[in-house]
Amino acid sequence: MSSKAETIVMEKTVRNPSWAQWKRQIASILRLEVRKNFTGKRSILMYLLVLLPVFIMISLVSVHASDIRENFAEASEIFANLYEGMILRTVVFFGCAWIFMNLFRGEIVDRSLHYYFLSPVKREVLVTGKYLSGLVTSLILFVLMTALCIFLIYLPLGYSAAMNHIFNGPGLSQIPTYLGITVLACIGYGAVFLVIGLFFRNPIIPAVLLYGWEFINFLLPPMLKKISVVHYLHSLTPVPINDGPFAIVTEPTSAWLTVPGLIIITAAVLAMASFRIRRMEIRYGSE
Repeated sequence: MSSKAETIVMEKTVRNPSWAQWKRQIASILRLEVRKNFTGKRSILMYLLVLLPVFIMISLVSVHASDIRENFAEASEIFANLYEGMILRTVVFFGCAWIFMNLFRGEIVDRSLHYYFLSPVKREVLVTGKYLSGLVTSLILFVLMTALCIFLIYLPLGYSAAMNHIFNGPGLSQIPTYLGITVLACIGYGAVFLVIGLFFRNPIIPAVLLYGWEFINFLLPPMLKKISVVHYLHSLTPVPINDGPFAIVTEPTSAWLTVPGLIIITAAVLAMASFRIRRMEIRYGSE
């Protein structure tokens, strides 16, 4: 085949890649980015954030082990509040913000994003690969962190009592629910923070505003409550949580609506990110 014909074939491949080629490109981006997420210089803060609730749970269990054994129902309520207030609203929220906003913003700060833009990869494929890498990273870290915290709250019961509570009590439904909520939080928050990192030169301000909106969610009227990720996650909580005397009571959204709803919103947000990156131009000098 002549060099001219080879050039034409290569141009067609770049313009109209096959699904197989897209999958290979996404897999390559995924491998590269996951390795960067876990070993890069920005990963230290992420590890410290993940260890925070583990150390708090270790301290709590060490001091109140006998109380947990005597009244595990009350301990379950305390854990539910710790899970939502500390793990979900703080560690997972800010952890996802750090991971997903840096997927593109970090490349711009490091002046390395142009290497991706110069490669024969569709920008929508780049968004997908980057998002999946952030999702894999956050799931490994935050699901393991949630599982470890659950293990610690069960630890004072001993093996026999813990197995009895899990298989003959509510544990068998509560544990997968907590882990599932963490997974959904990573999916939803990840997409939102990926877009924030693409649209805003200084993503800290919109991230703080979003945190404020999520934090005051219990005070909002029913219609506004639903314009948030935490409302849907709160609806799935296996142990009811008292939001306080000032909270506006709202009927929780059922799991049949919450799970597909979050996935649809995530897909819409990623489509927005793909639209944005198609028109994105790199100006390192203005950063």
